[in-house]
Formats: sequence, C-alpha cells, structure tokens
Amino acid sequence: MSSGAEGTPGPGTKGVSGDPDARWLTLLMHAAFFLLLGASLTRFLLRHPGEARTPWIIALSVALAVLYVLGPVLGSRPTPRSLVWLGVLVAVWMVLVVLAPSFAWCAVPLFFTGLRILPPRAALALVALLTLFVVAAQLRLAEGFDPNLVLAPPAVAAVATAVFVHMRRQAGRQRELSERQRELIDDLLRTRRELAATERREGTLAERQRLSMEIHDTLAQGLSSQQMLLQAADRTWDADPATARRHVRTATGIAERNLAEARRFVHDLAPADLAEGGGLEAALRALAVRETAQAQGRLTVRCHVEGEGHTALPDRVRSALLRIAQGALANVKEHAHATEAALTLTHLDDRVVLDIADNGQGFTPAGTARTTGSVRGHGLPAIRARLHQLGGTLTIESAPGEGTVLSAAVPLTPAAAPPPVPEEPA
Repeated sequence: MSSGAEGTPGPGTKGVSGDPDARWLTLLMHAAFFLLLGASLTRFLLRHPGEARTPWIIALSVALAVLYVLGPVLGSRPTPRSLVWLGVLVAVWMVLVVLAPSFAWCAVPLFFTGLRILPPRAALALVALLTLFVVAAQLRLAEGFDPNLVLAPPAVAAVATAVFVHMRRQAGRQRELSERQRELIDDLLRTRRELAATERREGTLAERQRLSMEIHDTLAQGLSSQQMLLQAADRTWDADPATARRHVRTATGIAERNLAEARRFVHDLAPADLAEGGGLEAALRALAVRETAQAQGRLTVRCHVEGEGHTALPDRVRSALLRIAQGALANVKEHAHATEAALTLTHLDDRVVLDIADNGQGFTPAGTARTTGSVRGHGLPAIRARLHQLGGTLTIESAPGEGTVLSAAVPLTPAAAPPPVPEEPA
C-alpha cells in the first residue's frame, strides 16, 4: 500500500491522511506487504531451489520491494507519476504471480494502494482484477478444484475494500465535523467581538448620559442660581446695596458648593454631600437647608425620614436618589413658583421611596415629556432615566394649581440593570 498517509489525499480518500487510525492502518499494510513478499520469496526458494526462473523471481521481488518503497515519495494523489508507478507496481506483481503463484497474497496490501490512489470506480476495477489473479494463482497451486480457493479471495477483497471505504467515510465525516466546528468557533469569536463592540458603544452612551445628568443636577443648576442671584444683585446694587451684597454672598456660597461638586466630580463623580459622611439622610437634610437658605425666604424646604433601613443602601442608589432630589428641587425653583417643598425618604422592607412634594402651580403630567422644550434641562426624563437604570419607578401626581408630588421608588432586591434608555429633552 502506498504510504501517502502523510501526503495530500487524492480523490475519494480526502481526509483519510489526517486520521490517526488510517495512519496506523497504513503502517500495518506496509509491514504486511514486506512480510508477505518475504514469506512468498522464502517459500519459493525452499520449494524450487536451483530452477532457471529463480534469478528472475529474486530480481522481480527486489524490484517490487524497491517500487513499493518509492510510494511515499510520490504521495497518494492521482498524479501522472503516481499512476505510472502504480501501473508498474501492479505489472511487476502480476509477472511474479504468473511465475510463482505463492506471491498472490501480496495483493491484499495492493488493494489498499489502489483504493488510496485511484478514484472509487477505477480502484474497484483494480481490486477486481487483482482478485482474479489471486483466484487463478490459488487454483494453480491446488491439486484439484477447491471452492474455498474461489470464494476466499473475493471475500478477503470485499472485507478489505469495506474496511477502507468505511474508514474513508468516517474520516470524511470527521473532517466535515471539524470544519463545522471551526466555522462555529469563528462565528462565536466574531459574535463575541461584535457583542464586545456593542457593549462598549452602549457603555459609552450610558456613561455620556450619566455624566450629562450629573452636570445638569450639580454644576448647571448651581450656575443657573448664581446667574439669577448676580442679575438680582446688579438690579438692586444702587437702590438697595445691602440686598445686593446678600445676593452676592449667596452666589458666593453656591460657587463654593459648585467648586466642591466639581472637585468631587473629577475625583470619582460621587455627590459631595455623600462624600462628607452621614449617609443619604444627612445629605438630604443638608440639601434642604441649603436650598432654603439660597431661596432667601421665597421657598422653604423640609426633610423627613420615615423608617430605618435594615441594610446600608448601595452607593449608586444613594447617589441617584440625591441627584433626583437636587434635580426635582431645581425644577421646583425654576418652574413651580412654590413657597414650600418637602423631601420625604421612606425605608420599606423591599424598597426605598423618595417623595418630593411642593405647593406650586402644578402641571398636567401627561404633557410633560415634550411640551417644555427647555434647552438647558433634562428634568423629568433625567429622573426617569436614573430610576430606569436602577430598576425603579417614577410616579407623578399633579394638576394645574394643586402642586406636585414626585415619588421615586427603588427596589432593594438584586436585579439586573435594564439597558439605558434614550434621553428625551425636557
């Protein structure tokens, strides 16, 4: 059998060369060929010593062995050189069989050689031809007609062919399976890369949205308050210097607060009130006191805490609720024209609720999403976005002339954060 196991497989044998079982079978056929050739030559020399044909038998045996050894050099593809080699190999064997029928059993390894190199139909034709020579040689050696000698060689040829075809098909299936696995792995890697790119894009968008809300609820609101106070101070500077200076001092306090927020914002984006210690309750009380002082009598903000949390709130929940309170109070100052507002933090078993109530002019909640058109505010959409990221809900109770109550509820049970929602203009 040609040892093209390590070469490129030919038609009809594709994939066999990469099968470990096929390689072992190749080595076994090599060993069997040389063993059968040596045994046949030994048998002939022992039974026919000194005959005239003996030199020819020895020479043809050596030639057959040399030709067989050349097989690995030519490979297993049906190239012109390999086909010529196979034809010469079979022709030398046939001459040996005609001269000495005992060489017929070397046909078994030659079956595999033909099956490996030739296309399927040509290989089967070669197997049939070799089988006929084997049957004829066995009948020559027999003293009379023996049915076993007629039936045994075709049976051996059929078994050898079936084994090889089965191994070839198994190797083909294994190759197809390997190709599908490689395709699946490539698809998986490509999908993972696309997923990672999508997650990076979504993370970038979510981070941009979060940063815009952080800036809106801190620096932008503070700068807006400073602008109004400084404008008021400018208008009353000549008529009422004391009031103007009070406005300037209030604006200075807001600027100091904004500076602390900016520094904390750069450091880790945590609210400055929370960074000072005391928890969310203390931060909300400090916010109420500060907003009352900055309003200079126009707005009074009170803070109430109901219940006690059994566990400390996560940092992102505390930060979000404080930012919601800041954003809601900024809306109260700018739009509600209220004189009183209340922050109520309620700790429940499964959630924490922050209510922001005011006695202002109120509005129609169904029309808040797209009616204001303010260029500088996130407003209620920003609050909804913060709660959405935490799996929370926002409830609005309001009517024209009856004030407003915003209720932000955040669940305390662990839950997968929903994807960020697109930001809507206030």
